[in-house]
Amino acid sequence: MIDGRGPKHALLARGLRPKGSFGQNFLADEGIASRIAELATTPPGGTVVEIGAGLGSLTAPLLARARRVIAIERDRDLVPALRDGFPEAVASGALEIVEADAKAVDYESLFERATGPRTLAGNLPYQITGPLLERTVGLASRVERVVYMVQLEVADRLAAKADTEHYGGLSVFVQAAFGVERAFVVRRGAFYPQPNVDSAVVVLTPHRPPIAEETATFRAVVRAAFAARRKTLRNAWKGLPGVDAASLARLAADAGIDLDARGETLDVTAFARMAAALEANRS
Repeated sequence: MIDGRGPKHALLARGLRPKGSFGQNFLADEGIASRIAELATTPPGGTVVEIGAGLGSLTAPLLARARRVIAIERDRDLVPALRDGFPEAVASGALEIVEADAKAVDYESLFERATGPRTLAGNLPYQITGPLLERTVGLASRVERVVYMVQLEVADRLAAKADTEHYGGLSVFVQAAFGVERAFVVRRGAFYPQPNVDSAVVVLTPHRPPIAEETATFRAVVRAAFAARRKTLRNAWKGLPGVDAASLARLAADAGIDLDARGETLDVTAFARMAAALEANRS
């Protein structure tokens, strides 16, 4: 992709093949890469931390718009391709390549020395999307924007509203920290090798302040509510530590929550109110 002839040619030129164990599906559509880069760098400038730079299909348009790109790539066979593809950017410091597992990177350290606006961007491998989204929620206070390409089903879950089919714990945890916009769908034919599902690009904009802090209490309230979707909140929450039936009823009433409802009917603010009521009761 770096030389404009696509990821298949770039891999073959180096005697490489896509690694299924890494979930490698390389974006082969330059127009889509440019659209993602524009979403990640509007206005132009700032620093973009790119997750899973691969062969540089997104790195190239990001470099054209950002002041600096920090490209994270786990596959040691692809790191030389990135260096060879952007020698001037590497030499000038406009591009820093970090060979590391994106799940374990010290993002806080990267953003501490980054010029704003600070953005996270990337095409997330499906098998580590969950852990990366969890890390992203923890970085909400450090960034101005997040632009990810994820499987379409995941995008639908991220953007889902309360009491809809795709709404669940993931929706709540992410929406507590970010406003979520599903920007556009990317069909499977835009990748090499072609995956079995379509993808979508989502834009996450941090709430300042967040709707809810992801405390242990907040996590427990949300996870219990969705552990068995058919259960009423009265039954789903009866196992919360330190809460008996009477106090649960009182705290839910204080939070304006009907215990005969199901968890999927509560929006993020309702979960935040219940977590706050529980924490106040324990203090």
